[in-house]
Formats: sequence, structure tokens, C-alpha cells
Amino acid sequence: MLHLLFPRLTARPKRGDGLFHWVTAETRAPDWYVVGAVPDSVDGRFAVLATLTALVLVRADALGDAGGEISVSLTERFIDAMKDEHRQMGLGDPTLGKVVQKLVGALARRVELWRGAVDGDWVATTRDSVYGDDGPMPEALDFTAARLRALWSRLDAATIEAIASGEIA
Repeated sequence: MLHLLFPRLTARPKRGDGLFHWVTAETRAPDWYVVGAVPDSVDGRFAVLATLTALVLVRADALGDAGGEISVSLTERFIDAMKDEHRQMGLGDPTLGKVVQKLVGALARRVELWRGAVDGDWVATTRDSVYGDDGPMPEALDFTAARLRALWSRLDAATIEAIASGEIA
């Protein structure tokens, strides 16, 4: 009832919440950090989050116009999350904008990496996207590349409705 009377004052799920929740749940899986040897740090977790978000954005781009809304809503949620997390870490408004801009740039770089790699070299792209110059042991890199490829297969098989809602099997 309050929603009808005061639509701007009542909590409403943000566009893309379901999909962003799915991405963050995938990011929190311990095997990225244990078996895949991604550093369990702010930077390591950001690398996994940005990589998974980039893969979803590449998949949404492949859906054409229908994927545009998915891309916009996921990007908005990513930006909101980066602002919220960095505020909680103590950043104030003067620096927050620059930091978030840098993080969005890092996401955009990963989108470009994966756009050219989904049919190519998963291992090299995984090293660049997740580990940077500090590549792990070959077994960990192979694990992470295979895990990302499996995630891509799930995204590729999902319907636009499943992707938009974050109900990817």
C-alpha cells in the first residue's frame, strides 16, 4: 500500500539486483581463492568480480539490443557496489569519484579482453584478467581458466530472461 502512495519513499529492488547477486555469489566461491590461488585480498576479489562481470557483459552484448538493458543495469549495480564498498573503507567524496572511475576502467579493460577471447586463448586471457603479472602456478591458472570457461558455457546456454534475472543454471 505504501508503495502506491509513496513510490519514491519505499524500498524497491534496483534494476539488475538479481544478476548482480548471482555474479557476487559466484565471486565468493572459495575455490577461486583456494584451488585457483587468486589472492584472497581486496585486489584479488575485485579481479574475480570484474572478470565475471565482464563475461556477463560480453554475453549480454551478444544478445544485441535485448542485452543492452542487461548491460546497463549490471554496470549500474557494479558502480553502486564499488561506491558503497569504498565508502565503507573510508574514502570520502573528493577521492571516491576518481577511484570508482578507475575501477570502471578496469572493468572496461576486462570486457575488451574477453570480447576478443571467448573463442580464443582462455589461459592467457585468464592470466591477464585475474592475475595480472603475478601469474600463479600453472595448475591454478588452468583451474581458473577452466572454471571461467564452464561459467561462460552456462551463460551461453542461458536465456535472456535467465540472465536478466540472475537465475543462471
